[in-house]
Amino acid sequence: MNSITQLAVLTVATAIAAASAFAMAWVFLRGAFRLMPPAAVRTSASVPGEQTRSAGAELVRGSRAAARRFVLHR
Repeated sequence: MNSITQLAVLTVATAIAAASAFAMAWVFLRGAFRLMPPAAVRTSASVPGEQTRSAGAELVRGSRAAARRFVLHR
């Protein structure tokens, strides 16, 4: 009887630990997504006619290309 009780306590403790680990990972993941700013194209009001490429524009183009490759290989 004592061993069955110990096994039940161990099972319940493991289930609680697994649920809390999942909940913490979920909360941290949500927090990480809230902290990450989206990649956006920045326009600069510089000299008219001057061609400038910002780092943000390159990031957006690279992200789009990576997303297209991922969808095509899936």
